[in-house]
Amino acid sequence: MTSASLPPRAAPLQTAQYLSERYGTSYRWYVTVTGMMGVVSMVLAMTTVNVAVPDVMGAFGIGQDKAQWMSSAYTATMTAGMLINAWVSGILGERRTFVGALCFFSLGAVLGGTAATEDTLILARMLQGFSAGIAQPLVMAIIFTVFPPERRGSAMGVFGLGVVFAPGIGPTLGGMMIEYFSWHYVFFISLPFCVLAAGLGLIFMPTRPIPEKIPPFDWLGFGLLCLALLGLMTGIADGQREGWSSDVIVSRLGVGAASAVAFILWELHTPRAMLDVRIFANLEFSAAAMIAFIFGAGMMGSTYILPVFVQTSIGFTPLLAGLMMMPAGIMLAFIFPIAGRMADLIPPSTMIIGGLLLFTGGFALMCTADVDTTFWSLVGMVMISRLGLGFINPSLNSSSLKALPPEKVRQGAGVANFMRQLGGAFGINLLVAFFEVRTRFHADALTATQDWGNRSSARLLTLVEQLMQRSGLPYQQQKAGAYDYLGVIVQAKAQMLAFSDTFIIVGLVALIALIPAALLSRSQRRARSLAWR
Repeated sequence: MTSASLPPRAAPLQTAQYLSERYGTSYRWYVTVTGMMGVVSMVLAMTTVNVAVPDVMGAFGIGQDKAQWMSSAYTATMTAGMLINAWVSGILGERRTFVGALCFFSLGAVLGGTAATEDTLILARMLQGFSAGIAQPLVMAIIFTVFPPERRGSAMGVFGLGVVFAPGIGPTLGGMMIEYFSWHYVFFISLPFCVLAAGLGLIFMPTRPIPEKIPPFDWLGFGLLCLALLGLMTGIADGQREGWSSDVIVSRLGVGAASAVAFILWELHTPRAMLDVRIFANLEFSAAAMIAFIFGAGMMGSTYILPVFVQTSIGFTPLLAGLMMMPAGIMLAFIFPIAGRMADLIPPSTMIIGGLLLFTGGFALMCTADVDTTFWSLVGMVMISRLGLGFINPSLNSSSLKALPPEKVRQGAGVANFMRQLGGAFGINLLVAFFEVRTRFHADALTATQDWGNRSSARLLTLVEQLMQRSGLPYQQQKAGAYDYLGVIVQAKAQMLAFSDTFIIVGLVALIALIPAALLSRSQRRARSLAWR
């Protein structure tokens, strides 16, 4: 048989081992840069939209209860995506999963940037969040695998640095897009990074053959989780508008709560559980998981509410709101490795308690913010709260995993990430609902004081009428204009007080986290005393 008649040789399967042999030791950095480019683009998209909330509200004529879905829908679907990540990558392989997630993420970015309705915008954010939930754990696992054991700590530091630094510059980039173009361009920021990451992924991401038999997946558990998230989050978001005792809200909350209970019971029953609920039997891990939930709620909730506050109540431009958040993000990039080193020297529970107190202190100061608060004062308040988050994160990760036996570490890492993302989804949702309730409360209370016995308001009305008279407006328009202006002032004051109440709640939630932190500290002291014996 001649060489011409021989069948063509099949191309070698580009597994991680093959690519490592082909590119040498440099491969680990090639795949790290590729994966981090995709992750950074997704994290950027998670935070850049927060500065666009007031513009989106004005463009579509919606309130906070609808606008907050731009962030909470992203976080909620990201939570669901993380749970399906292992199953999808097990079937498609790392390369197809990574590139496919980037393609769907880019589709969501285009859909969001060209959205003509708020429902299309929310759908785009759900698509982006689900794609990010699949891609981020995949990249973390690949980076962990390609580095030797003695270099994995540094590799995870690089991964953590990218995840922390991107939210710091995201609001600033979003503010620049709004300042010089429009809010639509906020969604297009991540597209160049996605295209470049997908191109590099086709070269450097490892792959594997698609299995002949599709592995089983806990579809019932996944469906119950999605139903629980949908019922609870839509019930909380629409409660103020529809009425908390209305049939539709009670039904949504009831279905969501029942689905959440059914999900837990099913995960305890099924042999192929998507989420290992039994791991919560470990008291130390349960305490760390509860802190992770509160940490996620505080981090994501405050990242959403702060840019909205300074734009709607203080009058900052989107660019100025983004610049206000940037120093804290840059500080976190430097604090993160230092805090990681400190976590090896200081008991993790001590670091967590100190971080929670710093976070609470930052928001205690934020309660005093008003229209007279200077830009750099606000920057300082944000930096104090973010410094607390920087101390919490490394210690929390180590505490949650050290509490588990070696064979449970992988499941524990997945559960800890799930709890953090779940807290972030509900944190935004609950804070906006609380803000809406308190705005209505303060508006009603302030309106009740606006009678002719209120000399300050009467004097204001008289001055406004005189200004309108000088401008040549008829008498009836003078009265109507003065009353309309008074209504604007009352509403602005009600919103300012509601934001102050919301900041108080954020601080109180962080203080509540001191309870599981104290349990964690007690458990760790007991473990150390047993080890010394």
